[in-house]
This record gives sequence, C-alpha cells and structure tokens, in this order.
Amino acid sequence: MGLFGFFNKKKKETLDNGLEKTKQSVFSKLARAVAGKSTVDDEVLDNLEEVLITSDVGVDTTLKIIRRIEERVARDKYVSVKELNGMLREEIASLLSENNTGDGDNWDLPTDHKPYVILVVGVNGVGKTTTIGKLAWQLKQAGKKVYLGAADTFRAAAVEQLSIWGERVGVPVVKQKMGSDPASVAFDTLSSAKANNADVVLIDTAGRLHNKVGLMNELKKIKEVMKKVLPDAPDEVLLVLDGSTGQNAFEQARQFAAVTQITSLAITKLDGTAKGGVVIGISDQLKVPVKYIGLGEGMEDLQLFNRTEFVDSLFKD
Repeated sequence: MGLFGFFNKKKKETLDNGLEKTKQSVFSKLARAVAGKSTVDDEVLDNLEEVLITSDVGVDTTLKIIRRIEERVARDKYVSVKELNGMLREEIASLLSENNTGDGDNWDLPTDHKPYVILVVGVNGVGKTTTIGKLAWQLKQAGKKVYLGAADTFRAAAVEQLSIWGERVGVPVVKQKMGSDPASVAFDTLSSAKANNADVVLIDTAGRLHNKVGLMNELKKIKEVMKKVLPDAPDEVLLVLDGSTGQNAFEQARQFAAVTQITSLAITKLDGTAKGGVVIGISDQLKVPVKYIGLGEGMEDLQLFNRTEFVDSLFKD
C-alpha cells in the first residue's frame, strides 16, 4: 500500500462528487453532438472536437484524440454513436498513461535517502500554500516526519498562512523575517530537517516576481543553495495550478515550464468547476504527470491522481 492508501475508501466518492460538474457538462455536450445520428461520421467528429475544446481539454490534445478516434472509425468502418463514449474513454486513459499520469496510489517515499525534498511553485491564488498544508497533513497521518519552509518571503500573508497550516497540522515551519532571501530560508529548512532526521520537506516559493528572468534566477538560486545541504535536492518540483481557470492554467503551466524544470503537477479546485478536462490537456502538453488533484476543502480532499478512477468517474453513467 502507498502512502495515502488509508484514504481509498472515501476517495472514490469524493472523486465522483468533485467531478460532477465536469461530467454533467461533457455529457450534455456529447448528447447534443450525436443527436439524430446512428453512426460516427465526419459531422459527429467535428462536434466531438468542439465538445473537447469547450471542455478545456485544449486544442492540440483534442486534435490528437480526434485523430485516434478517426483512425479507429476508418479501421472498423461502421461505428455506432453508442460506442463513442467507450472509445473516448479508452483514448483519454491511454493518453494519460503515455504521460505517466495517474499511477499515484502506489507512490511511496524512496528508501535510499531522506529527507525527500519537494519544491512547490505556482502563482498566487491557485491554492499553493493550502496544497502544501494538506499534503503535510496526509504525510504526517502516514507516519512521516515533515518540515515546511516558508520561502515566499515577498508576502507577509504567505508566511503567516504557512505558519497557521504548520500549527494546524502539527509540523515545524522554518521561516525568517519578511523580505529575507528565499534561498536562505530553503537552506535553513533543509539543514534543520536533515539534523532532525525528517522524512519530507516541503518548500513554499514566491507566487510571482516582476518578470520571468527574476523568477528563473530566484528558483535557480534556491536549488543551488539546497544542494549545499543535500546534493540531490530538490527531489521534486511540484507546480500547483487552479483547474477552475481552464485555459489560464495552461498558460501558467507553460510559463513555469519555460523557467524551471517541472516534475509533477497538482491541479486544485476541480470540485467547483466544469473545466476538469484541463487535467487531460495540461498533462499531455507538458509531458509532466498530474500527481495530485484538489476536490474540496477537507484535508483528505487532496488526492493522489489515479487515471483509471478519474476516467471512470468522468464517464460514469
């Protein structure tokens, strides 16, 4: 069993409820796309393309899915519209699999070293600090010793918010005064975590600097300073995105990917939006796996992403 296996019982219900708005939106559009049709023809495929694009799957990923379905239709000659849902389901699952997205339930910390260091990035307002807090709580529930680093020193509110999460979860937060060097905070956090035999370190970073060069230099400096304490740090660079922003999340992902290597994604606020298709598109376009999805306010509502369960919930009758 992976780190978060003890949440599995409630997980599927939370996932079903969290994706309800997306599911209703997609299915209502699909019903209109095939209305009056018995077989999948060019008009149905054109309509399906519109359904996927307006569901925030993204143009490039949509065209990839349509191309694959076209190939299947051409090969099988006669495909009824009743088969379309199944084909779409299979192609989406296949796409997520190709991007290594959704194997998370069996994820566990590596045993060859510790602490495992996660550098968390993302713009202000996407739920970055909340994601850190929820992840810290789940890791602690799994019996891990967790340290938090408040390296977003440009906003007093960010340090305060992380401190509140630390108290709430019961894990130490390493911080300095407002305006301090973020790299210095990261150094202190890793040094303290290493000295106290911590299992996991989560480092919060600034959500926005004045330009891409500033952001790139800041993240580069943080990484370089981390390596003075732990040569392999960070083990993971987690980009947090707000799923409810749809195409804006795509743009944020591209901007961050342009300035630093992203190794995993967390997509939040999916429970309040019909734009859950963004999970499929962002993973495909960035070639970075979606590792976590946020489906509500509760501590356990941050879930390790499972592609099979995601697709099942999206296409559940």
